[in-house]
Amino acid sequence: MKQESSLIGPLLQKFFGDFLHTQKQVSPQTVASYRDTFVLLLQFVNKTREIAPAAMLVTDLDVSAVLAFLEHLEQERRNSVRSRNARLAAIRSFFRMVALLQPDSVNQCSRILAIPNKRTDRQLVKSLAREEMDALLAVQDLTQWSGRRDHALLLTLYNSGARVSEIAALEQSQVCFGTTTFLRLHGKGRKERTVPLWSKTARMLQAWFQELARCNNTLVFPSAQDKKLTRNGVNYILQQSVTRALADCPSLREKKVTPHTLRHTTATHLLQAGVDTSVIALWLGHESTETTHVYLEADLATKEQALSTLAPPGTAGTIRKFKAKDKVLAFLATL
Repeated sequence: MKQESSLIGPLLQKFFGDFLHTQKQVSPQTVASYRDTFVLLLQFVNKTREIAPAAMLVTDLDVSAVLAFLEHLEQERRNSVRSRNARLAAIRSFFRMVALLQPDSVNQCSRILAIPNKRTDRQLVKSLAREEMDALLAVQDLTQWSGRRDHALLLTLYNSGARVSEIAALEQSQVCFGTTTFLRLHGKGRKERTVPLWSKTARMLQAWFQELARCNNTLVFPSAQDKKLTRNGVNYILQQSVTRALADCPSLREKKVTPHTLRHTTATHLLQAGVDTSVIALWLGHESTETTHVYLEADLATKEQALSTLAPPGTAGTIRKFKAKDKVLAFLATL
């Protein structure tokens, strides 16, 4: 008879019910990602080893099974290396807990924890030009309820650089109107940050809130059914806007535009406006400024501006004297 302590089922219940929720206090997005990983993993082992998930033991998830699963993700499911590594992170987290609870499994856990991430080519981030962003905002039909919502949604996404999950879950109480209007956003790792809004965005949201007052809903951007927009719902709104904007802005046809593209666009435009990368990191909720450096690498306009300050060969005597300028303080002075 199989010992209950060695069954995967009870261990997964502890993992999701206690370890992730109580001990690590991870975000709902992380829980959902980890859940999907184990659904795929258990289905794969069930298919390849003919072991029902309810009867599966910890030892059935040995290093060979995990490696085969990772290869299956890339070869058969056509997952990217980034997705493969994210699935591996979920499996590692589970086996760290198993090592704590079952000392006899330490050897197996150590072998799985030793599985390396795959290195992947880092792509330059893609963003929109200002005229392309303007085109997306200009195509909304402001005579319709959905058009007014979509215009406010896209403008707020662009202004704030918020993640799609943050904007879909945004409550009216998180918008603070005043001399400086700002959003309180709850991002990854349960970190809270505040993001200032342009006066144009503030006026748009004030008018939109007056319209929302007619219905009993606390969300800033509800669906037509007065429910929270899904990630796919936000993306659908954006794709419809892109399609309508193509006539006046054909360059959008050459770009893959996603809600995350708008986040990249916010960061790039802040960088081009002279905002320091440390401020942009705070704006986007990045844990480290190193994450924000990708915008420096991708922004050709900033590189051209830097090049223009360097005198060509043979003109050393005409180089302008460098003057220090604190961009962080200059930015804060504009708020």
